[in-house]
Amino acid sequence: MHEIELRGPDGGDLLGFMAALGSLRVLSLREPGVRMHWTDAGEGWMPVVHHPRISAGEGLVREVASLVCGESTINEAWRIGNDLTLPREEFRKHLQEHAAKAKSDQREGVDFLTAFGSEVYGIGPKKEQVGDTEFRTMSGAGNQHFLAFMRELALAVNHDQIRRTLLEPWDYADRRPSMRWSWTDYRPHALRADDPSTDPIRTMRGANRLALEALPLFPTMAANKRVRTPAFRDGHGEMEITWPVWTCPIDVRTAQSLIALKELHAAEPAESAGTLGRRGIGQVFRARRFTEGKYRNFSRAKALL
Repeated sequence: MHEIELRGPDGGDLLGFMAALGSLRVLSLREPGVRMHWTDAGEGWMPVVHHPRISAGEGLVREVASLVCGESTINEAWRIGNDLTLPREEFRKHLQEHAAKAKSDQREGVDFLTAFGSEVYGIGPKKEQVGDTEFRTMSGAGNQHFLAFMRELALAVNHDQIRRTLLEPWDYADRRPSMRWSWTDYRPHALRADDPSTDPIRTMRGANRLALEALPLFPTMAANKRVRTPAFRDGHGEMEITWPVWTCPIDVRTAQSLIALKELHAAEPAESAGTLGRRGIGQVFRARRFTEGKYRNFSRAKALL
């Protein structure tokens, strides 16, 4: 196995974690033997990809770019609307259609749909709207559309933006769209010299595009009369997301199981530090998701171990 260091994403940043996880997932779809671990690089946790065939960073970038850049990489599940504000019955029909044509090795459409939400419980005053993922940060206000932005990212992202995301320190030189999964996307009016509405968000398009590919690893579920998303918990009146970085090379399915470990989502994961360490977890991070105005935002993450 060849080891390739990805010097761009930081595992202590939600967008960085999701971008690395999305990279692992798309690489695994083409080459099931791919593994990944994280190493403490001093200024952050750096992902290291273990690949049976590709031996250098540029080759890995070409492989990833071929899987995420262009209209052909847009999943049909992303075309069900511009936002996840669908009636439950309509969403159920989409699920049934994708489930009917899914195969054991071709099920990305249904995997994305189950990550988007569940028709079992609804939201809104009359509970008619599908209950959706906690990763949803926008629903059309301010011309920011969750699914439309996903499609736009696939069309807009190019090879160079993937290379900058994976192999270079992030420079945040790109314009929208952004999925608002980075703490840098939150820009309150107070204490700013400029009006945020006239100062466009600067982001990493490649990171946002890769992060989308991690969503199927967070399938929603119906529990306690609401739709829940793995890794999220209610904390102090706001939603929190908790995720691990691991020090042993593992495949994408093992990574998915680590994300759902109950010890991670306790109020104080440090109390289970010994157990987590024996499972190969080097650090645990937690960020708050909060709403201000029309949008949901994520805070800067805190290390918990």
